[in-house]
Amino acid sequence: MIALAEIALFTGASYESNGDYTVKNVGSLEHGVAGDLTYLSGGSYFKFYETTSASFIFVKNDFTPTRTDLIHLFVEKPEKAFLAVLEKYYFKYPALSGVSKSAFIHSSANCGEGLAAGENIVISAGCVIGTNLRIFHNSVILDNCTIGNNCLIFPNVTIREGVVIGDNVVIHSGAVIGADGFGYANNSDGSKIKIPQVGNVIIEDDVEIGANTTIDRAALGSTIIRKGVKLDNLVQIAHNVQIGENSAISSQSGVSGSSKMGKNCILAGQVGIADHIDLADGVIIAAKSGVSKSIKESGIYWGIPAKEIRNSKRLEAHFRGLPEMSDTVADLKRRIEELEKLLNK
Repeated sequence: MIALAEIALFTGASYESNGDYTVKNVGSLEHGVAGDLTYLSGGSYFKFYETTSASFIFVKNDFTPTRTDLIHLFVEKPEKAFLAVLEKYYFKYPALSGVSKSAFIHSSANCGEGLAAGENIVISAGCVIGTNLRIFHNSVILDNCTIGNNCLIFPNVTIREGVVIGDNVVIHSGAVIGADGFGYANNSDGSKIKIPQVGNVIIEDDVEIGANTTIDRAALGSTIIRKGVKLDNLVQIAHNVQIGENSAISSQSGVSGSSKMGKNCILAGQVGIADHIDLADGVIIAAKSGVSKSIKESGIYWGIPAKEIRNSKRLEAHFRGLPEMSDTVADLKRRIEELEKLLNK
């Protein structure tokens, strides 16, 4: 339990009460119970404000309360204040040290205790760091794998040869970093010739990679995930892709080979990016969209193929009106035919 006054001081919040209150837990606006601290960010969550059972709530400075049974904590950004509380009081990874005895770490890898390595690293059970196979015989760098400081690698992660990982990186269970890119050429008879994938993967600092996400090694050069990128579970990053700083990609999205995303981009769930596509800084692609052409200006895009969202919504509205429009056209055609018959008599 935490004193409300301490939370207010820590987050810079103001509230109108002289009582000595204690926060028992944190909870969602919809499901919070007595003693919980929650927040109101706006939008569709306003409907839960009148029914929440939480006791304390972060709201924006200009919010006008309509309930007297809630203690309102006024801040500039409620969600940010709530996250700060979570990080300070409720959410902590285990102490960053230790390599599981069941993890396989290739002798050339630079990571973990006793391996010339980074400091404060967790490599959990079942992880494979590097390989014991020299697939690329004449490439020294691909025999090595480097992991920086303060990294947390959850169970059953595979990090292949040549992968370079920076500091403060979190990789969740089942992720595969550095598998071969999907590259083939065609024989005259239609059979496939595998194109050797002799590049690597570079993961910069402060990246988080979700469970069962895959990031393929480059055919040549590097697949690069820039600083601060956040990848959800079940994301596919193909060979030679570059993801710009502080971008975020939601679950079941895929980025095809040699595409480049700018800084601060967002891909919502189940977005597909075609190969050799460039996205400008600040591009947001709404869920279930498909990007088939490069996007040169920041903004929100939606649809298949993805278009500027206002244009896409207009097109969708016209599309939904097609059945009625078809009936109208058929009726007009009938009436014109009747008029022509009258004129021809």
